Amino acid sequence: MRTPLQRRLRRALALFVFWTFFGLYMFSQGLVQKVAAHDPTPWTDHLTGWLAGMWLWFLLTPAVLWLGRRFPLERGRLWRAVGLHLPVSILFALGELAVEAAVLRGLHVFKMFMPSYPAAFVFLLIIGFHQGILTYWLILAVQYAYGWYVRYQERKQEALRLELRSSELQTQLMEAHLSALKMQLQPHFLFNTLNAIMVLVRQQKGREAEEMLARLSDLLRCVLDDVEAQEAPLRRELEYLQLYLSIEQVRFQDRLRVDIAADPQVLDAAVPYMVLQPIVENAIRHGIGRSSTAGHIQISACRARDVLEIKVEDDGPGLSVPSGAPVRGIGLANTRARLKHLYGESARLTVENGERGGVTATIVLPCRIMAESAAPQLMEAHALHGVAG
Repeated sequence: MRTPLQRRLRRALALFVFWTFFGLYMFSQGLVQKVAAHDPTPWTDHLTGWLAGMWLWFLLTPAVLWLGRRFPLERGRLWRAVGLHLPVSILFALGELAVEAAVLRGLHVFKMFMPSYPAAFVFLLIIGFHQGILTYWLILAVQYAYGWYVRYQERKQEALRLELRSSELQTQLMEAHLSALKMQLQPHFLFNTLNAIMVLVRQQKGREAEEMLARLSDLLRCVLDDVEAQEAPLRRELEYLQLYLSIEQVRFQDRLRVDIAADPQVLDAAVPYMVLQPIVENAIRHGIGRSSTAGHIQISACRARDVLEIKVEDDGPGLSVPSGAPVRGIGLANTRARLKHLYGESARLTVENGERGGVTATIVLPCRIMAESAAPQLMEAHALHGVAG
């Protein structure tokens, strides 16, 4: 890390090199003019004259830059600054020529044109006064252009920071919305399960109620382990689902049969956390729950190119709403909202009557393989008992 003194020395060296190259450039032009005009003046006089003038402007540059910072050429104060810099530029040009005349006279160059100091000053005044004023304004112009560039970069960086902050806030808002949807869904499922337990208690089925409470405890423990997650691998999601189905198995006994067929290649695909539970719950409530006979639910998952398709099919009485009308409910509404927030228009949930009766719910979303950050915890053995997989 450079110290302030090192930075000042570095800038001074850069200015010196710039003015030196500029003097050499102007010397090359003077040399061409000398040859074309058959000027007998030694070329070393031209080199000395140009370098002396440029090095004097090198010494004057810090003062010009200070005045440019003190009286900037900016909107609102432009004419005032111009009115101040114009006479100052004349004074700088005259002062630089006065010092240059003394230097060149002391170095004994251009003897034909500078036999005395007054003659040297008048000669330089004739050929260099307008150039001196222009040099002063060019320094101000470069300073203004550099300042404008620095301000532009600062505004650009600030815009990027604001855009990043806006993106972070949008992400936080989306995560908050998703968390709110999850929190709304979980009590919904919990209340429904507790309701079922209450029914068992009223029916004096104490053993079944205790078993359902034990399985609910297993499920809640696993749910709380991943409460912060917005996505989970499909295999983890199916484990949640099996725990939930083990609870429903207590209620429906032999009336509930579930088959799960998932392609092994998609078991590590990312799906929204607890996305299947509300859909399967709907299939049980509106399919088997409304029928006096045994019911069958088929759950399948497969990949078609870059798309993951998950289907939940039941053989219940089907939908009572007209064909094409949206099927409403907290679970389905929340699932659609979470799919939209997580995947935009790339994901969808459709619920419609099946071709052979019953209802088919289909989730379509981008297929993205994810690695679990932690190995799934082992499920309780009694929680999976009685669920066909």
